Amino acid sequence: MKEEEFEHDIPEDLGPLQFVKLRKHHSLVDNAWFCDHITVQGPVAFEEAAFPCYCWVQAGSVLCLPEGTGNNALDVFQKHREQELKERRQIYCWATWKEGLPLTMAAGCEDDLPANMRFHEEKRLDFEWTLKAGALGMVLKRVYTLLRSWNRVEDFDHIFWGQKSILAEKVRQRWQDDELFGYQFLNGANPMLLRRCTSLPSRLVLPSGMEELQAQLEKELQNSSLFEADFILLDGIPANVIQGEKQYLAAPLVMLKMDTSGKLLPMVIQIQPPSPSSPTPPLFLPSDPPLAWLLAKSWVRNSDFQLHQLQYHLLNTHMLAEVIAVATMRCLPGLHPVFKLLIPHIRYTIEINTRARTQLISDGGVFDKAVSTGGGGHVHLLHRALAQLTYCSLCPPNNLADRGLLGAPGALYAHDALQLWEITARYVEGIIHLFYRGDDVVRGDPELQAWCREITEVGLCQAQDRGFPISFQSQNQLCHFLTMCVFTCTAQHGAINQGQLDWYAWVPNAPCTMRMPPPTTKEDVTMATVMGSLPDVRQACLQMVITWHLGRRQPDMVPLGHHREKYFSDPKAKSVLNQFQTDLENLEREITARNEQLDLPYEYLKPSHIENSITI
Repeated sequence: MKEEEFEHDIPEDLGPLQFVKLRKHHSLVDNAWFCDHITVQGPVAFEEAAFPCYCWVQAGSVLCLPEGTGNNALDVFQKHREQELKERRQIYCWATWKEGLPLTMAAGCEDDLPANMRFHEEKRLDFEWTLKAGALGMVLKRVYTLLRSWNRVEDFDHIFWGQKSILAEKVRQRWQDDELFGYQFLNGANPMLLRRCTSLPSRLVLPSGMEELQAQLEKELQNSSLFEADFILLDGIPANVIQGEKQYLAAPLVMLKMDTSGKLLPMVIQIQPPSPSSPTPPLFLPSDPPLAWLLAKSWVRNSDFQLHQLQYHLLNTHMLAEVIAVATMRCLPGLHPVFKLLIPHIRYTIEINTRARTQLISDGGVFDKAVSTGGGGHVHLLHRALAQLTYCSLCPPNNLADRGLLGAPGALYAHDALQLWEITARYVEGIIHLFYRGDDVVRGDPELQAWCREITEVGLCQAQDRGFPISFQSQNQLCHFLTMCVFTCTAQHGAINQGQLDWYAWVPNAPCTMRMPPPTTKEDVTMATVMGSLPDVRQACLQMVITWHLGRRQPDMVPLGHHREKYFSDPKAKSVLNQFQTDLENLEREITARNEQLDLPYEYLKPSHIENSITI
């Protein structure tokens, strides 16, 4: 890709400029050009007008660019806004991927997307080449294992080579430790399920002979140190059939205790909830035969894989961000301050989601080939998860308070997420208060109100019943909603996406599928049972390829708050962005200093590791 700057001198004074028009003439090779911006330097020193563009200019087309600080009161700007939105609504259309789930961009594949939503060349080539390299690596690993044993968990070493992280190697060494098992609920790939107990769960039926466990649980409960991870959302979800072989799902419950240092240890695992056929399902304990306890934990880790990937990753970040992106393009013109605020945080999101719908969660895609919720179960699970997708659940101050994790020792995700929420909130408030001088201005903005309704009523399918607003009545309400939007598209996705590389590369720690039903007795669990339950070589290789592809750092990654596009021409807005960057740098230093003291550094919410939008 070649970059050029052009200068053009005009002898006469053009006066105050409101628009410039940009046209690319037809040529022998009609390649589109990507224009960053146009700057007009006036005859008076320091008199400058900026015209942000940041979009493709096709041959023969004419782009009309308003001046970056355009006065909304002028009729000429109002007409431009109306025309811009009219054209955009014809290009950015809603579609239904699956009935009852959030709407998506109407596009059968990435080639159907508008040019301004597509990956740039560097990103596209890297994405496609790494998939091909991963596929080749998968073939080599399968060939490598043909003449080797595959009957002990250590045999997963045969495919544990290639690109992997330092933490992934530690996981390989310590995945059977109860302490690492508990740690993952706080700071692993999915830190969103754990909650502090206020009572013993009703589904935890303790049979006679377990009075000692009952006493231990009640003691921890009284000390406010009892936690639970309940996977009941998976109960009754149909399991996949892969190459003619039935796969299996469970809906475990894990009870854990936290000591004063923040160490979280499992006390008991119930793999399946009570049912008419099994009113008192077996409970697995750390004192059980080692392989029985290991298999029970593997069932929990498999269940966590499903909820992490589908509820907390796909639905709560990717699908939500796409709704925000499409609504923004349909309802907010380029001059709108909320458009300028959000547009850097929706870069590449629509294309990566379109690719996911055609490659990952499509019929015959990766989920169908290797994951126990594939084959349709994933859609059932998404429907259930959507009912839990409340506005408050997306806001860390509310979510962490609801789960009893505020101030919990060792809860590094919780600590860093709160810090980032507050920093993001200050940034959003700084921008919004420049353009909305009072609550009446917020209420009187028809484009803003239409955007709000488009997200809640249209994209999220009448989500007002789950606390999402259908209008903005105040600056504070608007700022809180925008903070949620930016946080979801940046920090939250970073926390949920990056851990795949570390925690899923060693497949036994997070098996994508289980090939035998859950155990009903402890004495009969052998190594053959464990290996017969865990993914086979083909499934394990595919899991390693995809999690490396999705979890690695992207080559054209833009760190949070460091987008180079200058949509705001106002010096005050630039000052707010500069302060945002300073706040992020201060947090970076704080996290770096803390991590130096930790055996397992938590780096997913270091600002330099957080991408500015969902691009993978």
